[in-house]
Amino acid sequence: MSTFSALLILLKLGLAGFIPGMVHALDESTIAQLHTAKEIYVSTKRKSGEWGSAAPVWFWYTDEVIYSTASPNSYKAKRILDGRNTVRIAVGSRDGPTFTGTAEIFTDATIVARMGESYNNKYWLAWLGFARPRVSRVESGKTVAIKVTPDVQE
Repeated sequence: MSTFSALLILLKLGLAGFIPGMVHALDESTIAQLHTAKEIYVSTKRKSGEWGSAAPVWFWYTDEVIYSTASPNSYKAKRILDGRNTVRIAVGSRDGPTFTGTAEIFTDATIVARMGESYNNKYWLAWLGFARPRVSRVESGKTVAIKVTPDVQE
């Protein structure tokens, strides 16, 4: 096994919580809720610096990252593209556990396809073909794919 492979394995074990002392961005309770919640509520910052209204969003949580999609015309997408990429997320309800993260727009077709598969398993409407992330929609610009990396909590 190469040194690089061994380091990758250690990193994955640390992220999974198997190595004591590794820092996680979120507490165990919030992580557990992200695995079971059907939606998150996402707020972005307005030009004034105030938080916008929290909007319910379907999502996929994996490897300590949250993935979702949005219309390119949504305030959320416009603000992220404009560089106001700090987001506030409440899990499960507007009053659920809340944390901040850094959002970015991405176009990785492999991840978008995995999002679609995850949505099929999580949401029955996606299983029927509705509101499921699709590579073709992201590639054509009809949908934007968003990745949120939670900030390390103090």
